[in-house]
Formats: sequence, C-alpha cells, structure tokens
Amino acid sequence: NYEFCPAGGFMYRYNISPRWALKADFIFAKVCASDVATLNAARNLSFTSPITELSVEAELNFLKLYNAPQKNRFSPYIFAGITVFSFDPQAQSVDGGEFYELQSLGTEGQELTEESEKRYSLTSVAIPFGIGLKFTIGRHFSIGAEWGMRYTFTDYLDDVKGVYCDNQVLRDARGSIVADLADRSPELGTEDHPIEFNKEGTQRGNVTTTDLYSFAGITFTVKFGNESKTCDLHKPRKPLH
Repeated sequence: NYEFCPAGGFMYRYNISPRWALKADFIFAKVCASDVATLNAARNLSFTSPITELSVEAELNFLKLYNAPQKNRFSPYIFAGITVFSFDPQAQSVDGGEFYELQSLGTEGQELTEESEKRYSLTSVAIPFGIGLKFTIGRHFSIGAEWGMRYTFTDYLDDVKGVYCDNQVLRDARGSIVADLADRSPELGTEDHPIEFNKEGTQRGNVTTTDLYSFAGITFTVKFGNESKTCDLHKPRKPLH
C-alpha cells in the first residue's frame, strides 16, 4: 500500500536543439509504504524513507519546441538517464512512538555473526525514465508536467530483502526493539488468537527483484543565456524548456 508524499527540487536544462535537451535534477522527497490492505497484510511491515537524488538525463521532444511567435510552443517528451540517491528506511515503534533507522539495527540479522551479510549501503544508483509535457510561455518561461520511474539497484529501500532471522537470537543479541521491528506479524494477534514470530528462514522479502520508486509533479523553468549573439532575436535558435 503506497502513499503519496511531497517532493521538491531544482533542475538545469541545456537545449541542444528543438528536439534534444540535457537535464540535471536535484530532488529531495520521501517515500512511504505499508503492508496494510495488500497481499502481504499478514507480514504487517511498513516504512518511510527520505530520498535525496541527483540525476543526469537526456530528453527527446516528440515535436520541435520553440519560444518564438507563430512556432510550436508545446511538446510531449520522454527521458532517461542515471541517478545517484541516498535513502534511510525508518519504521515506527510498536507503541506508535519513536521512529527507528532500520539499517543500523540489522533487522535481517546483518553482521550478527561472521557469516552474516554486511549492512547495506544507504547510497545507491538508479535508472530514471519517464514522460512529460512542456509548454513555453513567452520567450523566457515554460511550465510542464512530468512523471518518472526510478529503477534502483538496491532491494533495501524498504529494509526488506531476504528471510527472517531467528527472532529469539536477534532479541538476545540486539534487544526487544530490534526483534519486534524485524517481525511485526504478532501485532495482528489477539489474546484468544496469538500469532507466533516467523521461523528462521521464512521468506520476508522478494530476493528476485530490486525496488522501484517514482515522482510525478509540475515543473517551472526560466530561460537565460542560451541565444546566439549573432542570431535574429525574433527567431531564437534554441527552444525554451
């Protein structure tokens, strides 16, 4: 069950031609999700994570885009590129109080023994791709709408990847808070129908896929310094977007 969270950022776009542009994005946001009302409701996990990303992308306009009168002033476009981003999955305590940073807790038993996996990195790489629509306004402004997906190379955006660790071993080694956050299935139980912790090795996540996240939003850009000094100012050589 994914939630909509706010995001914002800055971008710089260099127009190579009326069809092609290069763009750099700096975006800060938050992603949230919960097992409630999903096929994994019995797992009962949830998380929230801040995202900070820096992307470099190429854009292809379907139509030639200009900021001159009597010429085309809008175009749909597609884009793709490369992203470096940081994240930090967190979950709220069982009593609904404090949020805990999950990577440092090792909820799947990371670094619990010499044979255990290492803790995952909080920085990763993604492939951004998506679609958008741009409109030029006058000679110096443009607005647009864009949706973009990020295909990441980490499976720990939500702190969930592999299998459950032995909950009692985790509890003895790292305390009750870590053990309770690692397996939240028992929270759904009642006095009459208690639910036990999952056995060691039971599937917790999907090891065959990596995580995805996406952004959708409105863009506003201002043009500066991209006209030739020798060109006819009534016929700009490059589009505004």
